[in-house]
Amino acid sequence: MFVSKMTLNQSSLFGQVDDLQDLTFIERPIRRSLKTAEEIEKLTVDEDLNDIERAVYLLSSGQDVQRASVIINLPNLVRQNPAETFRRVVPKVREVLHVAGADMQLAAAGSFLTLLQDDIVLIQTHTHSILQIVLLNLDHRDTVVSNAWLETLLSAIDALPKETIRQEILSPLVSKAQLSQSLQARLASCRILGKVACKFESPIVKKDLLPLVRSLCQDVEYEVRSCMCRQLENIARGIGLDHTKAAVLPELVELARDEGSTVRLAAFDTIINLLEMFDTSFTEEQHLWFLEFYKKLCVLGLQHENGHSDNQVYPLELESKYALVRRNCAYNFPAMVLFADPNHFLTELYPTFSSLCHDPEITVRRTMAEGFHEIVKLLGPNVHFIHKELVVLLQDDSLEVRHAESHFLIVPELVPALAAAEQKAALSLRWRVHERLLQRYACLPRVVSADQIYFRFLQRMFAIVTTNNVLPVQREAARTLCMFLRYNRKQEQRQEIIGKVLQELAQGRSYWNRLRYLDLCEIAMELFSKAYFCKHFLIQALELVNDPVANVRYKLCHMLPQLRSTIRLPADKHLLQQLEFCVRKLLCREKDKDVVATVRKVREGGVDDITEYYFNLGHLEMSLFIKEKHIFCPLK
Repeated sequence: MFVSKMTLNQSSLFGQVDDLQDLTFIERPIRRSLKTAEEIEKLTVDEDLNDIERAVYLLSSGQDVQRASVIINLPNLVRQNPAETFRRVVPKVREVLHVAGADMQLAAAGSFLTLLQDDIVLIQTHTHSILQIVLLNLDHRDTVVSNAWLETLLSAIDALPKETIRQEILSPLVSKAQLSQSLQARLASCRILGKVACKFESPIVKKDLLPLVRSLCQDVEYEVRSCMCRQLENIARGIGLDHTKAAVLPELVELARDEGSTVRLAAFDTIINLLEMFDTSFTEEQHLWFLEFYKKLCVLGLQHENGHSDNQVYPLELESKYALVRRNCAYNFPAMVLFADPNHFLTELYPTFSSLCHDPEITVRRTMAEGFHEIVKLLGPNVHFIHKELVVLLQDDSLEVRHAESHFLIVPELVPALAAAEQKAALSLRWRVHERLLQRYACLPRVVSADQIYFRFLQRMFAIVTTNNVLPVQREAARTLCMFLRYNRKQEQRQEIIGKVLQELAQGRSYWNRLRYLDLCEIAMELFSKAYFCKHFLIQALELVNDPVANVRYKLCHMLPQLRSTIRLPADKHLLQQLEFCVRKLLCREKDKDVVATVRKVREGGVDDITEYYFNLGHLEMSLFIKEKHIFCPLK
């Protein structure tokens, strides 16, 4: 039995079986028969029946699991015998689905989608019987089931010919879209209309679909109005620009004034999605109207139309909805810059832009900060108009807003704002935001002069490394400090930075600072060349073997393999000698048991046996040199 069912994974299967042999099993009685004789009798089918007869029998008298199996296998039956399947089996399936549970309904939806999409049969021959079942189950009381059948229909529309769609789908759609129908049926009608709109020519869409669209746009339920509103984009693309301006745009204007916030939001999203259609054909009046409408949305809940402050207190739910509208306006602001023309930004959009950057809601200001870099790109040479607002966002009281402002244009007046933003982050309790901000500061050398970094940021990085109480923040400041050093091209400043690192960290009075020097060495080994690291950092790191604090010596032991990897032979033979001396000193004089254990472990890993290490790499000459000078005396 096993041989006949082997797969390509049989080796892994046997491996698992071998593993199981090592386990100890508790003996217990095994039920030899999982089914009673009566149950087996019910599941037994006459072997003389052909596939069609067996399917009909199981659908009529079988168990639910057997009926579901037939439904899942329906596409195969159609491939084998389409005429008999549609004549005898499909009607039985329809009867079964009338009383079937959710699982069987979902299985049927998948099988019928396969029938409608695949080239199994000439679809026009049996489409009617298939679509009748699909449309019938759209009204199923279980919304999960009805949605599954709706998705089946929507997916199948792409494969159906126009005439079939018109006869089998649009004809019953007229009645399903009526107000007398259920909410579920009207919602389904909205989505079907949006799907079929692109299948027909503009005159047909205008004649047959638009009346239904208008009716659903004016439905008494806001869910229907919102759903139909989101389908207007497809309707507009189906009827073309001219008809859209005459028929769809007025509906969008009304929906944008709807009492339901979800409807207004749907209208705004749809208008934004249709901008590419309108942008080249709006009249000046239409262009101005849309721009003014957008401006009003940007201050919704904040101002009256005459511009005076709105002191009205709104219910909390309504206030949150207004804030959501303004947040979506902020999200789409870069698109509106394009719509209004960047050259007209100052006169058309700057007051709105400033209002959004000063919005009382944090989410609105954060959204503006997240898209700020896009606005900078669009404005180009006019970017100086928005420097003030960038400073405002960088100095915002909210850490979320300051964190979002990760893409910005560096100009001299912004350097103080950047420094102030870091100070605010440091004073907060959210150290991860401070850490991420320092991580972004590492890119400053690309856009800020070396002098600005040296005089405005460098000392602050030293202060964080030496005084901050959060280790990840200290390490990120050390990394940023190394980045400042790496990209500084002024030799005098570079020497002063290195000198300060050695004085305040490597030779610092606090053992905590000396540990941070070793952290900095790990970063420096990543960022600088081996020669540069050995010249400026290695000796001072090895000298910490004499540190009075065991924690420092312990960390140094862990770093020995990394430090060894930076030594280049034969040029750095003196550094090799000092490294070996460091190891010997730790082995001979160290009293802390953890440090001793660590250095022994590192030595066993190969640090002490450097002659063999380099001999294996082909450094024969250096190996002979070491042997001749007796640099090593193996310790036992």
